[in-house]
Amino acid sequence: MSKLGLIIKREYMTRVTKKSFIIGTLLAPIGLAVYLLVIIGLSKYESGSELRVAVLDEAGMVRQLPDDKGVRYLASGGKTLDQLKEEVVEKQIDGVLRIPPLGNFQKKEHTVFYYSDDKLAPEKSMAIERKIAAKIRDFKVDSLQLNPKTLEMLDTEISIDPEKINGTGEDESKYTAGVGLAIGGIMTFLMFMMVLVYGQMVMRSVMEEKTSRIVEVMMSSVKPFELMLGKILGTGAVGLTQMVVWVILSGAVSFFIPLVMGVDAANMPTPANAPQIDPEQMQGEGLRIMAELSKQNWPLIIFSFIIFFLGGYFIYSSMFAAIGSAMGDDLGEGQSLVLPVTIPLILSFYIVSMAGWRNPDSSLMVFASMFPLFSPIAMPFRMAFNPPWWQVTLSLILVVLAAFFFVWLAGRIYRVGILLYGKKVTFREIGKWLFYKG
Repeated sequence: MSKLGLIIKREYMTRVTKKSFIIGTLLAPIGLAVYLLVIIGLSKYESGSELRVAVLDEAGMVRQLPDDKGVRYLASGGKTLDQLKEEVVEKQIDGVLRIPPLGNFQKKEHTVFYYSDDKLAPEKSMAIERKIAAKIRDFKVDSLQLNPKTLEMLDTEISIDPEKINGTGEDESKYTAGVGLAIGGIMTFLMFMMVLVYGQMVMRSVMEEKTSRIVEVMMSSVKPFELMLGKILGTGAVGLTQMVVWVILSGAVSFFIPLVMGVDAANMPTPANAPQIDPEQMQGEGLRIMAELSKQNWPLIIFSFIIFFLGGYFIYSSMFAAIGSAMGDDLGEGQSLVLPVTIPLILSFYIVSMAGWRNPDSSLMVFASMFPLFSPIAMPFRMAFNPPWWQVTLSLILVVLAAFFFVWLAGRIYRVGILLYGKKVTFREIGKWLFYKG
């Protein structure tokens, strides 16, 4: 086996056999399980005790309010406001809700008053507001002798269905943009997290070997560039192994949690006054979304995702490796070297988050998908929107060339910095290393 292969094998086996790696890899899905259990528990949790509210309807607009989740509405029974307040003081009821006359039907805002010394929880306050607003609307409709069914006919939902003019290619649907945004968003987030986490993993690995002086022994039989490249490839393999294990275990956890908890998605609790969803309509929507997903060019998307991930990983992990080799024992001072490396990665993520969601084909997004430091994040987002083939090809070529360039550049820095101790390194000093001979 070549020296490079030995380095990759050593880097991989050393890390995947560590107890910390095994425990961390197994605990992540357990953490996901705990998170899902907490979410399910919170969805079933009913906050606080039942709130007893006396309704003083001065104009007879709402009449009797039906009880809501956590709120019980009581009729005033002809009592005055002062009498009801006294009942609140005596803890017979929790509060008094006074609804004054509406006055002018043209008013769009109406204030009601809640009397109690205890604070009204935001959830219950919003529930009461929605309930009274619906009742006052019904009161206006009855008072103006309007037909509710006629009013419902005035509401119209509009959806844009794109159609091609020249007839070439497959027509888009109203789900195309939403599906593209979902696919692009998921790919962008995965790319950002994987490149950032695995790149920093390479930097920590370099720093560990430098501070422990192990690298001095290894450099006696291996060239610095081979050592750096083997570390990048080995650490990347460690990260991919961890990701595969997480995906498998997380899928298993997500499958078994509903079985263990007995959770039925159809019977999950819904917010108060939430619109009822027609099961047949939901099924139809799901089928149309699945049809839109099947129309995506998945082989090209997956192939491009892999190439851009490898390109982005080599670009940033090589820079992280170079920074790790230049760092000394004082990690606080070395953090100033990390910031310029992470800024392009974070900036590309913000460009996609801010500009990409509004228009994936804007000039800023086109530039970001071409620029090698941004393209590993930006172009996978645009892939779901079928960008011109020449842009994809050019972006792939540029990111591959940039990966080779940054690996070579990092190798020039690594060969000097890895054996340098006891000196605070600046970017000016790193720039000089690039031109050292040998």
